[in-house]
Amino acid sequence: MCHNSILELRSRVMHSNTISKVFLWWDSEKRDLPWRISRDPWAILVSEFMLQQTQASRVVAKYKTFLERFPNPTLCASSTPGKVIELWSGLGYNRRAINLHRTAKTIAEKHKGTVPDELSLLLDLPGIGDYTARAILAFSFEKDVAVVDVNVKRVLSRLEGRTLSMKEAQSIADQNLPTGEGWRWNQAMIEIGATICTARKTKCDKCPLKETCTWTKNQAATDPAISVKSKKLETFEGSDRQGRGKLISALRNEPIMEKDVPQIFGWPNDHKRCKRVLKKLEKDGLIVIADSGKISLPNG
Repeated sequence: MCHNSILELRSRVMHSNTISKVFLWWDSEKRDLPWRISRDPWAILVSEFMLQQTQASRVVAKYKTFLERFPNPTLCASSTPGKVIELWSGLGYNRRAINLHRTAKTIAEKHKGTVPDELSLLLDLPGIGDYTARAILAFSFEKDVAVVDVNVKRVLSRLEGRTLSMKEAQSIADQNLPTGEGWRWNQAMIEIGATICTARKTKCDKCPLKETCTWTKNQAATDPAISVKSKKLETFEGSDRQGRGKLISALRNEPIMEKDVPQIFGWPNDHKRCKRVLKKLEKDGLIVIADSGKISLPNG
C-alpha cells in the first residue's frame, strides 16, 4: 500500500471530530462484556483464546467459570490438559484448550507465572499470534498498539474502499491509533466491526464512521470487505470437525474403547476415516490412546 494512501486515510479517519464520534458511540452503545471490566493479563489472555472463532455470547458464561477454576496461569499449568478440555465444553475448537494449557505452563515455567508485557515474548507463547499478542498488550496493559482482527480488517477495507490484506490493514491501523487511547479505540473499532459493520446486513446509518467511509458513499460498488477469492466454508454436518467434537464430548463423561469410536463419530462404515481422525486428535494432544484400546482425555 502506498504511503499517500495511508496518510489520506489518516486525514479522514483521525480527524478529531471523527474520533469524538467513535468514542461517543462506544460510550453509549458498547456491549456489557465481562472481560472489558478486567485489566488482568491472564483474564484477558483467556478471553482472547475463547473468542477465537466463537461468538461473544457463547463465551460469557464459560469465561467466568474458567477463571473461577483457574484464576491464574500457575493454577492452570498445575492441572492436566484434560481438565482444561472439560471446562472448554460448548466452545468448540478444542485445540485452543490444549494451546491455552501449554501457554499457562510456559508462563509458569519461563515467566514466573506472570503474563509477559512485550510483543516478542507473547508471540513465543503457544497458540498466540499477532492479533492475540496485540490484544493482550492493548486490553490488559493499555499500550498504544493497534489490534486488527477480521472485524477491524473489514471496517478498514470499507473505509478505504478496497480489499485490504491483513498486513495492509495492520499498517493503516497502526497509523490511525489515537495516542493514549489504545484501549478504548481498539475496543471501539472491534465493536463497530462486530455489531455495525458486519459481514452481512450492515447498519451503515448507525455507524459513527459513515461520513468517512468510501464504500458507504458508493453503495453500488462491490463490497471491498468480501474477497472474490473467499474460501468456501466447509459444511459442518458430517465433517471431521463435527466428529472430533462428538468424541471429545463423549470423553468428557468417561473413557471409551476404540471399537466404539465409529459409532460416536457417526461414520460406522468408514474405519479408515476414523483412524485418520483419531491419529490427528492424538497428535494434537487432545486424546490418549492406551495399548488396550481405551481412549481418554489427557489427564496424566
